[in-house]
Order: sequence, then C-alpha cells, then structure tokens
Amino acid sequence: MTVAEAPFKPGDVVWVPFPFVEVPRLRERPALVIAVFAPTPRIRLLWVLMITSAANKGWHGDVSLEQRFEACGLPVPCVVRTAKVTTVEAARAQKRGALPDDLWAEVRGRLAGALS
Repeated sequence: MTVAEAPFKPGDVVWVPFPFVEVPRLRERPALVIAVFAPTPRIRLLWVLMITSAANKGWHGDVSLEQRFEACGLPVPCVVRTAKVTTVEAARAQKRGALPDDLWAEVRGRLAGALS
C-alpha cells in the first residue's frame, strides 16, 4: 500500500498507544495525525500530536477543541497539545474522526510558528 492509499491523512483524529516522556509506558489515547510516511513498502508511520483533556489546557501552542469536540470524534472536551509529538505505526491506529478545516488550519499555523 502506498502513502496515497493509506487510510489515514493529516487532520485525522486517531486512537493510538501514545508514549509518555515522564514515565516509561504507553497509553491508548486520542491523537491528531500531522503526517503519514512509508519509509519502506511494509511500514507506514504516523506523526501524531497528543490530544488531552481540556482540564489539562494551558500549554503554549495548545489548540482548543472544547466547543467542537464531538465534531472531531472525541468523547469529551479536549485540546491538541502541539508540544507533544510522536511517531506510531499506522497499523496500531484507529481512526475516530477528523478536525474541521478551520481547526486543522489553526494547528498547522501553531506548528509552523514553533518550527520557524
């Protein structure tokens, strides 16, 4: 399967085993796909940003999904934590929704600012 045929695309909300930097463990949680890569024909990778409860908001770069969390496929009000990025195997991800275009544009803008 090529990247173009991949079932995931940037802006998708997925559930993945997300690694924590504070403790050596993985936890199933929502994340936002920001890129899809196929470094070999057999491996597809997703670059994802952490999505966390809105109760945890307050980090620089957070994008609020509080008012439209249901439209994104999330069960509770959340924020996209643009400061927490990781790579996961696409085979371990499950799509749950997608960000509306305006929220996806806001996330991309915050990432561009952080990378410049």
